Amino acid sequence: MTLWLARLTKPVPVPLAGDVLLLVPRLVCGFMLTVYFGAPKFGLPWSPPENGLGFFEVAFWFPNDVAEFGGLFAQFPNTLAWLGAFAEGVGGVCILLGLLARPFAFLIMCTMLVAIFFQQWQAGYWNMLPATGFVWFSLFTMVLGAGRFSLDALISRERAS
Repeated sequence: MTLWLARLTKPVPVPLAGDVLLLVPRLVCGFMLTVYFGAPKFGLPWSPPENGLGFFEVAFWFPNDVAEFGGLFAQFPNTLAWLGAFAEGVGGVCILLGLLARPFAFLIMCTMLVAIFFQQWQAGYWNMLPATGFVWFSLFTMVLGAGRFSLDALISRERAS
């Protein structure tokens, strides 16, 4: 199991310029996910106080939005709303730090695909653009990892020593 986790978190070696190119979008996307997408609907220390959210609490309106997607979403709106908000809020922090970047990139990609196809599809491509950008970012992160300037890389180096 430890070998599996090591393979999952170890970034793909790329030249230094490539690592810088991985770092900048990771910092921007992680910050945007946790502050602008996750914090308004998920209780984090930096959530807007006017939302009145407790720690790891989902905004009251979000499960209702999720239930409107129908099907499985209507069957488990509270659980799926919590998972989506967790992926954005906590996943954003982990992406920002480069900690377990690949698993969180997968969760973020799933969340953004739901946003694209179930929430924004009827509104047109312009409304889908932010979620589409996060899907592309997640794909690159799942393949390459978080890069050399990440906690994943630091942990991988510690294990190798």
